[in-house]
Amino acid sequence: MSGESLQRVLKTLADPTRVRILALLEREELAVQELMQVLGMAQSRVSRHLGILREAGLLRDRREGTYVFYRSTAPSGIWRDAWELARRELAGDPTAERDAASLVRVVEARASRSRSFFDAVGPEWDALRKIFHDDTLRARAIAHLAPVGWSVVDVGTGTGILAGELAQLGLRVIAVDHSPRMLEAARANLERQGLERVELRGGEANALPLANAEVDAAFAHMVLHYLPSPGEALREMARVVRPGGVVVVVDFVRHEAEWMRDELGVLWLGFPPDEVSSWFDAADLAGTRIEHFATPSVPRDLPGTFIASARKPAQGGARGRSALRSG
Repeated sequence: MSGESLQRVLKTLADPTRVRILALLEREELAVQELMQVLGMAQSRVSRHLGILREAGLLRDRREGTYVFYRSTAPSGIWRDAWELARRELAGDPTAERDAASLVRVVEARASRSRSFFDAVGPEWDALRKIFHDDTLRARAIAHLAPVGWSVVDVGTGTGILAGELAQLGLRVIAVDHSPRMLEAARANLERQGLERVELRGGEANALPLANAEVDAAFAHMVLHYLPSPGEALREMARVVRPGGVVVVVDFVRHEAEWMRDELGVLWLGFPPDEVSSWFDAADLAGTRIEHFATPSVPRDLPGTFIASARKPAQGGARGRSALRSG
């Protein structure tokens, strides 16, 4: 490496603010406004540092509607060595500790927006949910799941529609939701159907109230776009599934339907397949399969959807390649 390049590396990472930003974006994908909250800095200053880091190839950004989100990339060569040195210098630093605490609050604020929405709509969610026209998707996703007798966790169960369908198929279901009002509605729906193979538990998707390897399969239907950290939720789903078990996710592909933020309370405007695949890989799941489906004609334009599934390898099992299919 030339002296000029080495000088650029040292100059880029010598600035403490840029090191703080990289440390934050290594942990979480954040928008400029969220970085401003964590760092306590004006937008112009944060944007200037982001521009320098992006030019150095240390960040990637993606636009989602009117927002731009940033995440650090894995540095290589001398950049990696310099970053490892800079990261070690942050250990025990009071400013870095304050940043980490502020980051937790910012991510929790995302979750609070979603939680407030569902606490407000409660049982009315069944009427709102009809906009998804997702009965067919649920049926397809169930086909990915499990034989009779398996146990499954339904993450973000809402009013228990899917949990009831799974129970009727002979599966033992643990239905999890963070909203007490949703769980009340789910309990009423399930009791009305006389279903007894469903256990309701209150809890967060990124900290599921289940033990390691407690279930045979984990399912999240139209849930990820409401979660502050979808990738973390995937890791949690993988944690609670036994080796050889299955993780299945149904959600929207990336779209620009901004109206969903206000009317449906979503945090994310869908997800691109490579991002979903990377979450499954990071959760050490094997043989990821992603199927795309066009949305049927409805009164209002809706984005396409996908079903992503993978298995948790048996102990010592080999990882499989991802597959993408359109339907």
